[in-house]
Amino acid sequence: MLESDVYQRIVKNRERMSKSHKKIAGYLIENHETAPFLTASKLAKNVKVGEATVIRFAFFLNYKGYPDLQRHLQEALQRKMTSAEVLVRTTDENERTEHVVSEILSDDIQNLKMTLSQMEPDVFEKAVTAIVEAKRIYIIAYRSAASIGVFLEFYLDLVLQNTEMIRQADGVSEHLLDISEQDLVIGLGFSRYTKRTVEVLKFVKQQRAKTLVITDHLMSPLVPYGDLNIIASTEINSFIDSFSAPMSIASALITALTRSQHKQVEQRLHELEGLWNKFDVFYD
Repeated sequence: MLESDVYQRIVKNRERMSKSHKKIAGYLIENHETAPFLTASKLAKNVKVGEATVIRFAFFLNYKGYPDLQRHLQEALQRKMTSAEVLVRTTDENERTEHVVSEILSDDIQNLKMTLSQMEPDVFEKAVTAIVEAKRIYIIAYRSAASIGVFLEFYLDLVLQNTEMIRQADGVSEHLLDISEQDLVIGLGFSRYTKRTVEVLKFVKQQRAKTLVITDHLMSPLVPYGDLNIIASTEINSFIDSFSAPMSIASALITALTRSQHKQVEQRLHELEGLWNKFDVFYD
């Protein structure tokens, strides 16, 4: 494992490193089984350097940022950790629980910043256009990723009336039987990726449907099947994924869609308001 490219880069560049960078390098090598699962803020805390120093260390090694370095460190382990293993490796039994909220929110802020920095505006614009032009929209999102899928489905179908999230894995074939190149499939998946998500995206690509993938790494198994790929950072110091950045991407897509089609959406919302009042939907 320590012979992998990421560790070779660390060793090769060690003499050129600052004192702080050497401390980070030493920690990564000595803790190669646990360090890949630490967020930038947690690694900085353990090494006793600033979080900005950790981020600069990643750039020093010619990675695109800390999430890129972290991904290579994780890949060097050659297998995905189970949820239980990640929990053990990211839990400090002596750490006070009242510090968790500031730690996790700080990690989320970093995820949002990283996602924004790697966002390609032209890809985002093409994604909005694909949503607007699609005859039908299907959302593929299983397990925890379904939370984002439900949010997207609710608002896209509210204004477009053509969106469906396929909830039952066994019902995929019936729902996608007549899918065509006029349709759009939005696939959401984050490490650890479900096989069914990959299989469905592979199938719809064979049917020439357009695909939009929202995932956490360019090395995600979903990426090869995306006509458009949006990368959202999800790393926090826990066995769960942070969905702050993917949910913000979903919010941005919905908002951009409604602004680009504001006349149609405004008319639709006026009609809906009348129905909501008639059926007494909201609490006064």
